[in-house]
Amino acid sequence: MATNNQTKAMIEKESLKGRDFLTLLDYSSEEIAYLLQQAYDMKQDTLAGTMPPVLAGKTLGMIFEKHSTRTRISFEVGMIHLGGHGIFMNARDLQIGRGESVYDTGHVLSEFLDGVMIRAKSHKMVEELAEHTSVPVINGLTDIFHPCQAMADLLTIKEVKGDLKGLKLSYIGDGNNVAHSLVIAGAHMGMHVAVATPEGYEYNAGLLEKAKKIAEKNGGSVISTYDPVEAASESDAIYTDVWTSMGQEEEAAKRLIDFKDFQINDQLVGHAHKDYVFLHCLPAHREEEVATSVIDGPNSYVFQQAGNRLHAQKAILASLL
Repeated sequence: MATNNQTKAMIEKESLKGRDFLTLLDYSSEEIAYLLQQAYDMKQDTLAGTMPPVLAGKTLGMIFEKHSTRTRISFEVGMIHLGGHGIFMNARDLQIGRGESVYDTGHVLSEFLDGVMIRAKSHKMVEELAEHTSVPVINGLTDIFHPCQAMADLLTIKEVKGDLKGLKLSYIGDGNNVAHSLVIAGAHMGMHVAVATPEGYEYNAGLLEKAKKIAEKNGGSVISTYDPVEAASESDAIYTDVWTSMGQEEEAAKRLIDFKDFQINDQLVGHAHKDYVFLHCLPAHREEEVATSVIDGPNSYVFQQAGNRLHAQKAILASLL
């Protein structure tokens, strides 16, 4: 990996302090590389027991409209590791759940907190909250983006493979929020990203064009296909997500049929490089989107990936707060 001084030099004219973290489209490739290096360094400090309390006295408010395991625990533990404190707030328990405006909520939270992380149903609502909040707002997941997950994904691939530039990253499954952020992240790092979805579940066309332009600037590429074999061919990393996300339960039966040829199984990963990395943001449905032999196999790094949510988010928290 690049040294910390090298990555700091990349963004010496820019400051991350006080900024929001809503989508990776708002960040430069150099800034993302810097955050990845910070995440790597913080992981080493944490493992060595030498993590400095850089956020001592700081408080992060964590708003949840959706259930969470990894997001809640990683942010809460991350604030503890950094010397600060995280407050869990179920949206149903806040006045915003009873009709208080986002405008009022944002201004009130700014009086109490040093930052806000929100896991929400609507990206537009999160954008509105950020507009009316004077402290940094971090997107813990919305219907369109999941940028914190993508940072942990890149950190995991980098730990296993080394330099990200030039690697082929294949996302196979639903063109959802996880896919949106992952492809943009890979484009920033000069990766060759292939997205395979069934017809009717495509990656957002506007975001695809933006990702292509970012990739071209960094020597990478982005393609979209309906053929999972094409996407998996010669791949260095294969990624999938559940076929039915939260809020789509009524579509589950139809999705099982539409996605039946997109399972990540031994036959499909046979088209990838032998040392490919398998990733999944979790929770996973074994024998639906991924075969048990793959997710529990020697090429799977899903638990290291989950653990890296902690370190990627600590880098974001420390840089913004």
